[in-house]
Amino acid sequence: MDNPFKKILHNEEVPKILKEKIINDISLIKLSIDMADLFVVKYPNTIGEFLDTDNKNTKKKKE
Repeated sequence: MDNPFKKILHNEEVPKILKEKIINDISLIKLSIDMADLFVVKYPNTIGEFLDTDNKNTKKKKE
């Protein structure tokens, strides 16, 4: 079985349009991952800690 990476031409230039499209796609993927991390992981943790802290303060005031 031939290695397809050996067929790549090393001196060949990639068109600028193709480079821009790839960079934009990578940026979009990175943005999507950051947004998912923000809303799925960090936001619920922050809300949970805020509510948990609020409950602890309320219990201490009642005592």
